[in-house]
Amino acid sequence: MTRTLTNWAGNITYTAGELHRPSSLDALRALVAGSSRVRVLGSGHSFNEIAEPGPDGVLLSLAALPPAVDVDTAARTVRVSGGVRYAELARRVHEHELALHNMASLPHISVAGSVATGTHGSGVTNGSLAAAVREVELITADGSTLVIGRDEERFGGAVTSLGALGVVTALTLDLEPDFEVSQHVFTELPLEGLDFEAVAASAYSVSLFTDWGRPGFRQVWLKRRTDRPSPDFPWAAPATGPVHPVPGMPARNCTEQLGVPGPWHERLPHFRAEFTPSSGAELQSEYLLARSDAMAALHALDAIRAAVAPVLQICEVRTVAADDQWLSPAYGRDTVAVHFTWIEDTAAVLPVVRRVERALEPFGPRPHWGKVFTVPPEVLRERSPRLDGFRALAAGLDPAGTFANAFVRDFLGSPS
Repeated sequence: MTRTLTNWAGNITYTAGELHRPSSLDALRALVAGSSRVRVLGSGHSFNEIAEPGPDGVLLSLAALPPAVDVDTAARTVRVSGGVRYAELARRVHEHELALHNMASLPHISVAGSVATGTHGSGVTNGSLAAAVREVELITADGSTLVIGRDEERFGGAVTSLGALGVVTALTLDLEPDFEVSQHVFTELPLEGLDFEAVAASAYSVSLFTDWGRPGFRQVWLKRRTDRPSPDFPWAAPATGPVHPVPGMPARNCTEQLGVPGPWHERLPHFRAEFTPSSGAELQSEYLLARSDAMAALHALDAIRAAVAPVLQICEVRTVAADDQWLSPAYGRDTVAVHFTWIEDTAAVLPVVRRVERALEPFGPRPHWGKVFTVPPEVLRERSPRLDGFRALAAGLDPAGTFANAFVRDFLGSPS
C-alpha cells in the first residue's frame, strides 16, 4: 500500500501488501479470482483484525463500485450494493414511504459489513440488522457470482459470515411501511430493584447508559413508535434538555430528543447522519448473553465497577430478539447486549476487558465479532452451536481458504 491504512479507531494498522478499490463488478471478479488471500474492509468500524488479510493478502474496498439502492415497493424489499452505508440506504428507502425494521446507533456503517458481524440496534422484538436479509449475492473465490436466498438450508450461515465465504456485492432486505418515532430520555435509573424486562419493553427501542461510576444508569433512551401506545415510564425522571450518551460531548451530534416525532431513520440511530460520529478516539467491546440473565450480569458488572470506570467512556445496555443466523451472537436466544466504549489506551483497557469477561463468564457471553475481546478461540467455538455447519459451508464455497484470514482460521479451528 502506498500509505498507512488504519481502521476508524486507529488501533489497527493493516499490513496488507495491496489495497484495491475496483470500480466495476468485472474488475472485482478478476481481482478475486487472481488472488490467494482477500479480505473486505467495509467502513472500517471494526476494532480488531477481522478485516486483516496479512502482508501477502489483498485488502479490498467496495467504495468505488456503483452504489445501488433498488426499492421494490410492491414486494416491500430493497436490493442494496455491498459498499452502501446505512445513512444512504435509509434515506432512499424513506423516499418510497417504507422503512427498515431497525438501525444501529451509527448510520455511518456499511450494510454488508454490519450484517456480516452481527451488528444490531435495540428492542425486545427487534432482531439484529441481519434479520432483515432475505438474499445474499457474493463473489466466490473463483470469481463467480453466487446467490443464496432465505429458502435455502445454508442461508443461516451466509449472512453473518465474518466475510469468510466471499465478497458480498449485494443484499436484498425486507422492508415495512414507513413509521415515525419520538425519542425520550430519562435520567438516573436505579439498579437496585430494577424490573429489567419492563424497562426493556417500555418502547420500540430502549438503550440504558452508565459510566459505572456508581450503581444504576445515568440515562435511558426510549425510542417510541408514534403509531403505538406510549406507556408511562415511572422509574426515572425525564431529561430537561438534549443530552449526549458520553458526558461532556455535544448533544447537537445526536438525533433529536424531547419527544419530537420524526422519521424512523432520523430517530432510531443515536447520532445524526450529517455529523461525523467522533474522531474515533476510543475502543469498543460488546458481549451478548441470554436476556434472562440480564440482572445477574448487571450485578456482576456492578461488583467490578471500580476497575471498569477509570477506562470507560460509557456503557450501553440493549436487547436483541433471537435469530437463526448460525454465527450471530443472538443465535437461538433472546439477548441482552452490554456494550463498552473505552478510552483510547489499549494497554490500560485490555486488562479490564479480561476482568469483564471473567465477570460475565457464568452467562456464556458471545462477543461482537467486530469489537475488542480476548475470549479464546476454543471458548468461542464452544459457544457457537452451529459451528460445524458453518465450517462445512465455508469449506464447500472456499476450499482454498481465500477469504479465511488468521482471525477466521483461529475461530474455525479443526473439525472435531
